[in-house]
Amino acid sequence: MPDRSAAAVQTYTAPRRGWALTGAIGGLAGAVGIFLGANLTADVGDGIKDNAQLVAAIVAHRDLVWVYQVSSVIAAVSLIVFAAGLRRHLAVQEPAGSLVPGIAAAGVGLVAVAAFIGGGICTELYWALGEPDRWDPDTIAALVEVYNTIGWLWAGAGLAAAAVAVGGFRHGSASRWLAGASAVLALLVAATQAFPVQYASLFPGALWVLVAGLGFGLRKAR
Repeated sequence: MPDRSAAAVQTYTAPRRGWALTGAIGGLAGAVGIFLGANLTADVGDGIKDNAQLVAAIVAHRDLVWVYQVSSVIAAVSLIVFAAGLRRHLAVQEPAGSLVPGIAAAGVGLVAVAAFIGGGICTELYWALGEPDRWDPDTIAALVEVYNTIGWLWAGAGLAAAAVAVGGFRHGSASRWLAGASAVLALLVAATQAFPVQYASLFPGALWVLVAGLGFGLRKAR
């Protein structure tokens, strides 16, 4: 009878990359959704000084809140898959007892939580903008502040990027180019946390998730 053991081992050890590409989708969905959602207050102008004027200026853009909600859910779910896959991949590549897999997964998990909560506020805001006469403008303005804050907090991606950089340089758990890119983007995320511009962590954070997802997904098996 033919020996099928080699084929069985090859099938079992073949790299799975769906988790990584799912992460890339999450990074893209999160960034695009937030950029589109940010247009909710694009026409506010001086209305930012008066909550009634603020509400009047954003009512016409109510559909952007729905887009933001959907993109946030897609990002959150995709990032959870990415976090789980990243931890599994790094655990195989890193020496036993390494903190790198857990830290990397936790960092991505923080972003997923922020995306989930940031999108959650959309429910109240969407219905409030549908019936603005029945809602206190001050309440709607408070919802807008949360809407414009939580989903932008991607600092956890910087933590994950730093872990991947350490693992890549020390143990080869990521390619050298990805380790280098991760180190640079981790520093950029850290810079956003040193000043009151935490929202800016979205830019290097989402970029890292996208690049890391593609990097791990397209990496050739060793």
